Amino acid sequence: QVQLVESGGGLVQAGGSLRLSCAASGIIFSDNTMNWYRQAPGKERELVARIRSGGSTYYVDSVKGRFTISRDNAKNTLYLQMNSLKPEDTAMYYCGGAGYWGQGTQVTVSS
Repeated sequence: QVQLVESGGGLVQAGGSLRLSCAASGIIFSDNTMNWYRQAPGKERELVARIRSGGSTYYVDSVKGRFTISRDNAKNTLYLQMNSLKPEDTAMYYCGGAGYWGQGTQVTVSS
């Protein structure tokens, strides 16, 4: 059974930081490209960051220089370090990979 379980969301003031985690099981984590997506109310889900099995990364322009995606293959865990958070970063954040999604973790940034 595949499970992707996100954690680390919460309420933070603008300019603050959060670190999201996604614990994966049931997949060969190290072989898979892993992604962080987000969806704000009334908006479509958007890809925030991606990390391939070889370690190369992609970021959407709006988070470049503020967010860092990383992975620990020994722990089957994906991370998203989010710094200099802005109110527009408020959304439900999901990890996804190998055709599966987690349940999401809410990030709320107050101004």
